Amino acid sequence: MADLGVMFDAKTIDPSRPLEPLPAGKYLAQITDSEMKNAKSGLGKYLKLTFEVVDGPYRGRKCWAQLNILNQNQTASEIARRELSAIAHAVGVMTFRDSAALHNLPLVIHVKCKTREDTGTIQNEVTGFEAKEALLAPPAVSSAQSVVDTPPWQR
Repeated sequence: MADLGVMFDAKTIDPSRPLEPLPAGKYLAQITDSEMKNAKSGLGKYLKLTFEVVDGPYRGRKCWAQLNILNQNQTASEIARRELSAIAHAVGVMTFRDSAALHNLPLVIHVKCKTREDTGTIQNEVTGFEAKEALLAPPAVSSAQSVVDTPPWQR
């Protein structure tokens, strides 16, 4: 039993609703927290990053990424360093010792949905990083694509 110290009246507070994963897409976000953690195996470390969406209908929603910075598998470490470099380029911080230097700076994150093998539930996965200007730039169209998109009577 736990005494709350005050009378709690659930009629005065909107109940929380379960959060569904973010739809796959690109979101303007910022890193709000980061922490080096030990791998479950005890043989490495990963950087856990918390991203918060800062614009649009999903503003305030969070998602996470784990970068295997120190791993026995050199490929995993290389992928993590490349992802960290992409984040650094996206926020314009090229050198740093503490990941806090990346906090509260806007960037675009690419979010995908994947099914967890252990539970079968869908969860978000952050798969890419770009500068915030990437959301503002129109998509590049190749000259071959523009010919295909142009109706024959206008070519």
